[in-house]
Amino acid sequence: MEKFATVDYVIFVIYFFIVAGYGYWIYRKKTSAQSSSKDYFLAEGSLTWWAIGASLIASNISAEQFIGMSGNGFEVGIAVAAYELIAAVALIIVAVWFIPVYLKNKIFTMPQFLNNRYNETTSLIMAVFWLFLYVFVNLTSILYLGAIAISSMAGGGDSFHMIMVALAVFAVIITLGGMRVIGFTDVIQVVVLIIGGVATTYVALTLVSEHFGLGKDVLAGFNKLMEDSPNHFKMIVEKPGPGASQEDINKYLMLPGIGMYLAGIWIVNLNYWGCNQYITQRALGADLKTARTGILFAGLLKLLMPIIVMLPGIAAYVLYKNGALQQEMAPGGVFHADNAYSAILGYLPNGMKGLALAALTAAIVAGLAGKANSIATIFTLDIYKKYISKEASEAKMVWVGKITIVISILVSVLFTWNDTLGIGGAGGFTFIQKYTGFISPGVFAMFLLGMFWKRTTGPAAITGLITGFGLSVFFNEFATKVFGPETWIYTAYLNKHGVYEIPFQICMGLAFAFTLVLMIAVSLFGPKENPKAFELDRKMFKVEPSVMALIVVTLLLVTAIYVRFWS
Repeated sequence: MEKFATVDYVIFVIYFFIVAGYGYWIYRKKTSAQSSSKDYFLAEGSLTWWAIGASLIASNISAEQFIGMSGNGFEVGIAVAAYELIAAVALIIVAVWFIPVYLKNKIFTMPQFLNNRYNETTSLIMAVFWLFLYVFVNLTSILYLGAIAISSMAGGGDSFHMIMVALAVFAVIITLGGMRVIGFTDVIQVVVLIIGGVATTYVALTLVSEHFGLGKDVLAGFNKLMEDSPNHFKMIVEKPGPGASQEDINKYLMLPGIGMYLAGIWIVNLNYWGCNQYITQRALGADLKTARTGILFAGLLKLLMPIIVMLPGIAAYVLYKNGALQQEMAPGGVFHADNAYSAILGYLPNGMKGLALAALTAAIVAGLAGKANSIATIFTLDIYKKYISKEASEAKMVWVGKITIVISILVSVLFTWNDTLGIGGAGGFTFIQKYTGFISPGVFAMFLLGMFWKRTTGPAAITGLITGFGLSVFFNEFATKVFGPETWIYTAYLNKHGVYEIPFQICMGLAFAFTLVLMIAVSLFGPKENPKAFELDRKMFKVEPSVMALIVVTLLLVTAIYVRFWS
């Protein structure tokens, strides 16, 4: 495996200066007029639909997807694409039903939603929680996985910490310009990301075809993947029966077949895309049509992601199983599935390595910038302005936001330095899904009932938040010890550590169902209509023909994929 050539460095430097230069130009153009805090944090009214869509994807597709999902593709196969495919459907739901509620009620942050709909206590609790989640789970995991991948591309050695710091500095440069700079530079990031990602998939498939003596033929390489590992091309993971191998059990624990489509995967996606500050923030400053079109455009782009982030992982699996990539998958003698993407990157030809490095860096930096901006938005608008300095000027709030950005990224660097949180041991994608999933059932129940059931009360929201978290932890950590490995509501399996485990997606579904029932029960003790309930109008949810066309195209594509690769 050869290291970078001069042309690779040239391509990467060109990418860096284009993104940084374009960002600086937008920043200077923006600051020619007085900038308000909402303009800085939300780019109010200035993002086009294609900028919103591109920025959504750039913020979403970061190191955890490139590295973590490729690792899951190595272990499980195409079934992991369910996260992307269901996300495309979830984005339709968010565009049609969630965004109109936010825009009609002039919601700018998720804690503001909870304050307006429920009470200040719920808002403050969740503001603090989201800050901790974004810093200690999202920022740290993106930094860790990104630095690992780029360090591996560079040949390993002592480059990890230097790369991590460089990524953090690059992200700060972009983020300090505000959401308008992030939104428009994300368009460049997504273009680079897609071109570099497709190039990597192309090389991965040609590596497979060459390994089996089929020449440099992409289609032959893809067909060989399906022929060599047919189980990696099934969307539905079968439920393990008696005598199932540990490998099959591990796959089911990660993606529990039909069960996950009745449970956790919808909660993960709807909570992430519809109740998440650094996602919805892109659309909250736009008008309804622009916001909807941008979100649906992101849904279409989402359908490309399995090709970019999953197929290289499957290719790495087939090559590794047939004797290739032995050293690349186990640098230093320690095998880890998350090495799959960087193992493929090492075999890119000169020039393409620079492009792939630019794509990976684009994903990492865009992800860091999006999260850091959201941290600054929540802290400034929902904590600083409300509890620390109620009379703060617009300029002061922008300044506080910038300081918050620097501090949050600095903290994430410190916690990533020696992998304090154990991201590497859990697997990047799994780490994020697990720790965000503990709170997702309660949060999603709060938002869902808060939007669409006028009777939901503040006490019910607090109950749902506590219950959702408690039940998630209970089903994940204690249920099998209390009730045994199998009951009428779940089946647990011995994981690779020899401990009975309920599939995480099932745990989330159970936690959400019980939380929803309890919230409804508590709300029934309140008034028949909560005075703080939002006013809904059917006209809010009416979609224009062009929007409907995007919805139909997305649904047809998702259906076609499931029909082809169901089992």
